[in-house]
Amino acid sequence: MSVFIKLKSGLLSVPIALFTMSFILNSCKQTQPVRKNPNIIIIYADDLGYGDLSCYGAKAFSTPNIDSLANHGIRFTDAHCSASTCTPSRFALLTGSYAFRNNAAILPGDAPLIINPKKETIASMLKKAGYATGVIGKWHLGLGNGKPDWNNSISPGPLEIGFDYSFLIPATPDRVPTVFVENHHVVNLDKQDPIAINYDKRIGNDHIGLEHPEMLKMQADSQHSGTIVDGISRIGFMKGGHKAYWKDEDFNTVLNEKAKAFISENKKQPFFLYYALPNIHVPRVANAKFAGLSGLGPRGDEILEMDWMVGELMGTLKNLGIEDNTLVIFSSDNGPILDDGYADKAVQLLGNHKPAGMYKGGKYSAYEGGTRVPTITFWPNRIKPAESDALFSQVDFYASLASLVGNKEDIAPGTAPDSEDMLKVMIGKSKTGRKQLVEEAFTMSLRSGDWKYIAPFKGETPSWLKNKAVPTGLQASPQLYNLLDDPTESHNLAEQYPNNLEKLSKSLRDIMKQKENLANK
Repeated sequence: MSVFIKLKSGLLSVPIALFTMSFILNSCKQTQPVRKNPNIIIIYADDLGYGDLSCYGAKAFSTPNIDSLANHGIRFTDAHCSASTCTPSRFALLTGSYAFRNNAAILPGDAPLIINPKKETIASMLKKAGYATGVIGKWHLGLGNGKPDWNNSISPGPLEIGFDYSFLIPATPDRVPTVFVENHHVVNLDKQDPIAINYDKRIGNDHIGLEHPEMLKMQADSQHSGTIVDGISRIGFMKGGHKAYWKDEDFNTVLNEKAKAFISENKKQPFFLYYALPNIHVPRVANAKFAGLSGLGPRGDEILEMDWMVGELMGTLKNLGIEDNTLVIFSSDNGPILDDGYADKAVQLLGNHKPAGMYKGGKYSAYEGGTRVPTITFWPNRIKPAESDALFSQVDFYASLASLVGNKEDIAPGTAPDSEDMLKVMIGKSKTGRKQLVEEAFTMSLRSGDWKYIAPFKGETPSWLKNKAVPTGLQASPQLYNLLDDPTESHNLAEQYPNNLEKLSKSLRDIMKQKENLANK
């Protein structure tokens, strides 16, 4: 028996069995379920300011790959990291808890893990939802239970807080140890040349910057004048592990290859990749193919290198056919800094470039330039191109991603205590952001709508911070600004609006007194 199919040229006789099989196959193809949960990638830049990208107003150079994310996604104008320094922001992002609840501060390179393995993280939450989880790049959240033994298995670390795979710069590029750690072990370690590090006194016979400045690619301040590795003196002292030393110029290729491999190996299942770029943290030593391209010196060159890294990653998603099912979040861990210990001419070659855009301050600062950072969400066919002025924080990633994968109701009491569900904001379904937002620096600040309160600073400014030439906001008296009228925080209104001052001061005190929400007790 046959059926007749009407064509423009006439009727075509087709055996019914063949027609039926074709109909079934086509029906199956059309109704094949699309995977429910998307891949999630957080690309986390380091020390990148609000005005450091061409999609955020930079004129000195172009960042076409990141611009493409912004042009086809949502570009946020009032999104914040939770602190103006790296370790606290990273802690808050992964745990959904403000860093002050755990007394998280900038860590030395031999610090223990500061995230309690018994507590949930974004990685462990997504792992429960069926995700493969990986972290690649700068860590700076500590490793081990005490002083890490770099010559043996190093744990606990990322694998104990929800990640299936890790490839790390253990602390920062300017701190020892200057080696990569993959999962629990130092990469390329020669056991006949064991590693030892010390942050209090010199160890070993390797040259140090204070004694041999002629060996350096760039001069450094006294804080950064410890052991010389790859022609750069670092914070701290190190001996051994010479075959495991990294080359700063190779960060872009080494880290990108690891990231692309993780994506390729997990393309058939939902995956979460926390890709923490070292760019543009000091020491700024871009790969040779980017050196000199920006006209702004090594700092600008590393921004161009970072943009290339993002482009390569996005190209991998396209080539694997998974870009449409991947949510990409791009942001930075704190605001910009120019002179941060090395003589790389970041100040001298700045020209008219404004790393923080119109905003005051930068890294280490309580002003807006410290935490207001470039933030972009990109998800083809799910996120429509837009600009959003919604107020939200990276501490909200936890609850928002839990909502995305259907795990919001499973968040246990005490987990992610400061995280709010901003999923609709992140994917462009709403522009209603937070009502209040904490900003951490060496003092605390509170945003409430257009108002911002900066608490008085009662401590002593660290000596190394006094040399940074950045407005810190560390004042003995309270500060109050209306950012709608005064986005540059130039006019302190504390005396004119005492009621507003007291209201915001009380709100901040109440938030900090919520002991039941401590995430690591």
